[in-house]
Amino acid sequence: MKKLKIFSVIIGLILVVVLAIGGLFVYRTQQSLNSLNTNKNSVSKKIDQSKPFSILLLGADTGTDGRVDRGNSDTMMLLTLNPAKKKTVAYSIPRDALAEMIGDSPKNVQKINAAYNIGLSKMAKSTVGNLLGVPVDYHVAINMEALEKTVDFVDGVTIKSPMNVSFDGVTIPKGTHHLNGKEALTYARMRYQDPRGDYGRQVRQQQILRAVVKKLEQPKYIVKVPDLIKKLGNDINTDLTTSEIDQLILKYHSSASKMEFNQIQGKTAWINESSYQILPTDTMQNASNKLRDNLGLEQQTLDNTETRLNAKNKTFFANEDDINYNTFDLDTVHYTENTY
Repeated sequence: MKKLKIFSVIIGLILVVVLAIGGLFVYRTQQSLNSLNTNKNSVSKKIDQSKPFSILLLGADTGTDGRVDRGNSDTMMLLTLNPAKKKTVAYSIPRDALAEMIGDSPKNVQKINAAYNIGLSKMAKSTVGNLLGVPVDYHVAINMEALEKTVDFVDGVTIKSPMNVSFDGVTIPKGTHHLNGKEALTYARMRYQDPRGDYGRQVRQQQILRAVVKKLEQPKYIVKVPDLIKKLGNDINTDLTTSEIDQLILKYHSSASKMEFNQIQGKTAWINESSYQILPTDTMQNASNKLRDNLGLEQQTLDNTETRLNAKNKTFFANEDDINYNTFDLDTVHYTENTY
């Protein structure tokens, strides 16, 4: 079995929640923030102004399977936090979704997880923002060890698995189980055995997230939050400043009161000998509406490369068995088995 290609982004959201519920221990948390790879200069004023903001969570596959490139962000989740509404709205984005690489030249479309490889977080933020018509204010990028460390930190999590999950020498049978960090990572990683593919994996990731957050809210773990942040320091990179994280603790803890998780699902297409997910225009529009609403923004009709290509491929959506999608020569990359 190959080593992990997919780094779970769950821990990014866990980090946000951890910081939000750690307000009672601000001083110790401030000290631990020095271990994180944070930004020196602010990229947005929204947190300073206590406004709703968005954050893109990225899980990158750098260095796995012998790769020497930056790695793809094979797990992506966009969140909006609104302290006034006491609400967080999150959308998981399919790694294979067809998207224009914003900032790349010449203009091209390929799998959305390639944006991080091509232009790091800046292009990933621009690409996701353009796809959904939502301003993306910040990002958090993580690696796989963060999830394992966090689950072990809370002494494991109990989940109910709807199927047998096997990956990398670890098996979690169907049923209710208490998982340690390594087992939880396996549960979040497996994709090919799940009949729902990446969408099924997203559900399992969110399942672990809920279980971890529930345990982190317990007093015996809250008091040790700064220790967890120190443990995760080398596993996390963000363009938040330490000052903004500090404010996040104080101003946005209420955003965790109501957390709404969603998936953006597409239709499979075969493009340039590789499988893609094509996101229907109404699906992207619905996600855009919900995310913008939680940011306090008016709805905006999407008009981008993806919606325009969809309009030119009406037969693709009309015929359930149609797997041919015309990009009108905008797809320039042939994916090998290593990036498939």
